Amino acid sequence: MKKTTHDRIAEQLASKEGVDYNRGKGPDIKGPKRTIEVAVSASDLNSSVGQVRRHRKPYIATTPGMIDDAIRVTQGTGVGVMNPQGEIVKRTGGKRK
Repeated sequence: MKKTTHDRIAEQLASKEGVDYNRGKGPDIKGPKRTIEVAVSASDLNSSVGQVRRHRKPYIATTPGMIDDAIRVTQGTGVGVMNPQGEIVKRTGGKRK
């Protein structure tokens, strides 16, 4: 079975964080430093924000082509944004609704 873009990104980030990729319900990656949900389509962004926003140091990881959309969707939520390699492009924090 071929791995999806979502799975490849999640596995790479989980390895970098030193934890396992959660394929079930809940955030994809729950590490000691941050919680990460991978979103690879525009329809995933809003649900991904809702899934991680109540966790400690919440981030959305997305593809390079969706970084600008992810930054827009996460404005004012306290959720940060990172690229597929785990480089932070928008830090967590700020106003939470």
